[in-house]
Amino acid sequence: MLILASASPRRHELLKQAGFDFTVEVANINETPLEGEAAAAYVQRLAVEKAQAVCGLHRDKETESYVVLAADTCVVADGQILGKPTDIMDARRMLALLSGRTHAVMTGVAAVFFGPEVKSRTIADVVITQVTFDLMSEQEIASYVATGEPMDKAGAYAIQGYAARWIPRIEGDYFNVVGLPIARVVHLLDQVQVPEE
Repeated sequence: MLILASASPRRHELLKQAGFDFTVEVANINETPLEGEAAAAYVQRLAVEKAQAVCGLHRDKETESYVVLAADTCVVADGQILGKPTDIMDARRMLALLSGRTHAVMTGVAAVFFGPEVKSRTIADVVITQVTFDLMSEQEIASYVATGEPMDKAGAYAIQGYAARWIPRIEGDYFNVVGLPIARVVHLLDQVQVPEE
């Protein structure tokens, strides 16, 4: 059985499109970066902690084997980790920082296998995509923020939404920018499965 430890509708949709059957359980963890923590280490740590938190909810009460999949995405621009904006002004600040520049989108993914009489196994990785934005005017930024789309997105934009008009180029996995690097996830899920004897 596969459990997705994420409330993200975009991750749900991508996993379904890739042909997976799964249930959803949201992990409640502290997502504050550690002092001096690099962005790649941060998203990988959060993905592992989310997967292990959901795993812990089932460890003592189930007799079936499970795989828990978790992910965490951040945008990194000018050395800053950009999560979801806290308010409208924060969204505008983030978009101004991205305007006319190339930034990195990093997604940490983790898969944990566990079951009765099976030692749990965790595999994690980080996928990085470079995204280039055209210059955005202050009016364009304000109009985009007014749509509401940026408010629950890391880096204050959705590549699959209205923001596509300002993104002429990416280098790497498009689905990583949406929130779940499907090809890498498939490999992780294959690797974490414990072969049956």
